[in-house]
Amino acid sequence: MRKKILFALKAIAVIIMLQTLFFKFSAANQSVELFTKIAGEHEAYLRIGTGIIELIASILLFTSKNSWLGAFMTLGVMSGAILGHITILEISHNNDGGLLFGAAVYIFIVALVVLINQRKKIFILGKHF
Repeated sequence: MRKKILFALKAIAVIIMLQTLFFKFSAANQSVELFTKIAGEHEAYLRIGTGIIELIASILLFTSKNSWLGAFMTLGVMSGAILGHITILEISHNNDGGLLFGAAVYIFIVALVVLINQRKKIFILGKHF
């Protein structure tokens, strides 16, 4: 039962991350505007770089041997998203009612749960947990 719940939580998080890739990679106006507020003229590098990291993390989250690495990468990306919302974008960006921020928080929590669950598989550190 625990594995099924964790799988469902990961699946929802990955679907959210993969769904946002379309907007990042197609340079949708909303995505360009959001990343321009954060990175200015370097918006494209951050937008595409973030998308690539999210894609890799999404794949790794579903590999049994390296799901901890996907979770670790996801924590990093979502930390940036959460901090960006808190410091620059505000919780509710473009009148979305905090949807993007809430999604980032949800994905962060799922990644943390996966990382804790997979802690024994972490290279070098795993044997100490």
